[in-house]
Amino acid sequence: MTTYDTSVAIIGAGPSGLALAIELGMQGVDCVVVERNDRVGYAPRAKTTNVRTRTHLRRWGIAGKLAAASPFGVDYPTNVAFVTQLSGPLVAMIENASNCAPARDERYPEHGQWIPQYKLEQVLREHAETLPSVRLQFSTEFAGAVQDEDSVTVTLKGVGADGTESLTARYLVGGDGARSGVRETIGSGMSGTYGLSRNYNIVFRAPGLAEAHGHGPASMYWQLNPAMPGLIGPMDQGDIWFFMPTRLPEGATITKDAAADMIRKATGLDLPYEILSSDEWVASSLIADRYRDGRMFLIGDACHLHPPFGGYGMNMGLADGVDLGWKLAAVLCGWGGAALLDSYEAERRQTHEAVMAEASANHSVLSNDLWRDGIDEAGPEGDRLRAAAGEQILEAKTREFHTLGTVLGGCYGSSPVIVGDGGATSETPADSSSYTPDSRPGCLAPHRWRADGSSLYDAFGTGFALLCRPEADPADVDRAIAQRGDVPLVTVSLTDAEAGTLYPARMTLVRPDQFVAWRGDRWQDGLLDIVSGHRQAAVAETQMA
Repeated sequence: MTTYDTSVAIIGAGPSGLALAIELGMQGVDCVVVERNDRVGYAPRAKTTNVRTRTHLRRWGIAGKLAAASPFGVDYPTNVAFVTQLSGPLVAMIENASNCAPARDERYPEHGQWIPQYKLEQVLREHAETLPSVRLQFSTEFAGAVQDEDSVTVTLKGVGADGTESLTARYLVGGDGARSGVRETIGSGMSGTYGLSRNYNIVFRAPGLAEAHGHGPASMYWQLNPAMPGLIGPMDQGDIWFFMPTRLPEGATITKDAAADMIRKATGLDLPYEILSSDEWVASSLIADRYRDGRMFLIGDACHLHPPFGGYGMNMGLADGVDLGWKLAAVLCGWGGAALLDSYEAERRQTHEAVMAEASANHSVLSNDLWRDGIDEAGPEGDRLRAAAGEQILEAKTREFHTLGTVLGGCYGSSPVIVGDGGATSETPADSSSYTPDSRPGCLAPHRWRADGSSLYDAFGTGFALLCRPEADPADVDRAIAQRGDVPLVTVSLTDAEAGTLYPARMTLVRPDQFVAWRGDRWQDGLLDIVSGHRQAAVAETQMA
């Protein structure tokens, strides 16, 4: 018999790997997270945690901890200002980017948050470390893996150490980024377009910069001047900012002195800029040919890469960890079937492709594309040119910062564990900025605030939830409970006001990840076998009334 060191070996302690570990750990499933660095949160990458990601943190009980870690407070205005320079005139303003305003909203239970990725990773790590079945192993590299029908033998190597060690797991998951060793082991290539642009992310300290310009607080300032266009904004306490030039000479090398001069040129403000780091990266749009080989899976940047415009990447990778995490936990806990694991790529690939197309469209219009001669001039003519340019900017860039349609509106239009109701389910929202809640199977369950002030999502628990309108037949509800077996299932009674027009069916079955698995007016025998992955749904079965 095979002796397992762990149920799941996870390579990479970024947001996707930590999310997967937390999903497993919340169900008591043992896992080991292997990370080559000596801690999480090295690189100052993403800065937007969107409403969907914060809703996952709410499920895990740590949304408040992330809010407390915000360097400027959660009420800091996440406006995006388009200026010629920080020292120059304002051309356009997009307010409340990524829905970060903390005011209550009917469409979601948690607002977005502007916070450096390394702070999010630290909150995730601290929570993972509280889960008894989760073990984190730092300063360790992935060195290869082989699998058989029952297990995966993973070879690991301590950073800077001689020799290797072996770890036997039931499953291996690669959350090890763009240069994924697990992807290489699986033998999956990447298809798409490499090298859309060459970029630098420069992090620097600049005391007094926030007070040196007159545009007020914002999360990001797009500087449109032709000399040094790019993005700049506050990142952390201690006067720490980021700067990302969007047009560089081919082959240019950015030294610390050169970076400081570039910032002066871009902002028009001559201040002492202390360069803390300069990270070169290439924007690409690539997707893995396959996400799985037997017992080995890919999540996050290991299976999809796209430009960061729109703030989707880190959030989408974390959602991969959630999706695969609850499905692996179901299988390892004994109530999930093989079709659940088959559904991971079937569901996530369609989401990845839609988001990649949206991010690439955003990338096609950068700071250097928004300049118009004369918009930096004083006087009535400059005012007229700025007004005209501002309208064009709002038309071109609002979709990048108001993204609820993409973040909440994507549906799993085809999945072996979703039981359709005969209606068309669009996989890609027609409008990336506008979100219309929909309880059709495959869509995110519509959110509602309840009379007691709680979120409807809070009643779902960690398994399946059967939402029942007042007119649902009690006999149908009893049949569902009688047939649940080991499948975790709770019932949630909706009032007429809560159900409204968003939940028109008498019963709506919601998965652990808050997506609708089925809806109907009468309970269907065998339904739980399909949605829990024990019986793969054929086309006819996905049309159950």
